[in-house]
Amino acid sequence: METFSHPGDLRRHLDGLRRQGRSIGFVPTMGFLHAGHMALVARAAQEADRVVVSIFVNPTQFGDPHDLETYPRDTERDLAMLREAGVDAVFLPGVKDIYPEGSETIVETMRLANVLHGEVREGHFRGVATVVTKLFNIVQPDLACFGEKDYQQLQVIRTMVRDLHFPLRVIGCPTVREADGLAMSSRNVKLDPEDRVAALVLNRALDRAQEMASAGATVEEIQAEVTGMIQAEPRSHLRAVDVTEAVTLRPVSGKPSGPLALMLSADFGGVLLIDQREIFP
Repeated sequence: METFSHPGDLRRHLDGLRRQGRSIGFVPTMGFLHAGHMALVARAAQEADRVVVSIFVNPTQFGDPHDLETYPRDTERDLAMLREAGVDAVFLPGVKDIYPEGSETIVETMRLANVLHGEVREGHFRGVATVVTKLFNIVQPDLACFGEKDYQQLQVIRTMVRDLHFPLRVIGCPTVREADGLAMSSRNVKLDPEDRVAALVLNRALDRAQEMASAGATVEEIQAEVTGMIQAEPRSHLRAVDVTEAVTLRPVSGKPSGPLALMLSADFGGVLLIDQREIFP
């Protein structure tokens, strides 16, 4: 496994692989890797000849400087995990490698970036779309893998890839959960034991929503039930419960005729967690 910090060095390495006819799978991460990330790496390895992983804590998607400063990091541990997984190359850029002095270009999906979770975290998806565009331009992969836990992010990236004519395939991968159902996240390490237990309400709420959808409940009934469940947990601070059409994330009401996206966000002890899932009537 080789590591690169400069975009040009990584490009030259990957150009050599492409000349050999090798396809490139890409997994962009912010590090502090867990089993969810490694599932993305495994899927990329199934789909492509070589796998590239980036580790970059992207400052432009953080609205709170303290959140950026305290985001967990352990690069040596990450590299050991990626080496064991057989990753070909790891991209470890600095901020100035991604955002050169005087950078002023942004990428934004105008509607998808500014609804739902985008209202809770203003500018977040603009930062995501901008950094992923930069990484795609540097790596030029044949495919890229993203987790479905960040469902809105996945749709933002798919829309961006379509609109900007990127010649790559975006693969959404199922959420990986802890044994008790908590969605794996690098932020989980910041939870104290009581908040860690309280956060399980998110997965329970998603399960309840699927039960209700299967039983013929309306969107309004599902949203009210899920909201009540999370608000009943005294250690949670609910940020948003959004029920929309799957994929398009457009508003929907009444009894659904197709799959829904259910997107939850809540603070537990000051740690913002999200959990998102498609549910089916």
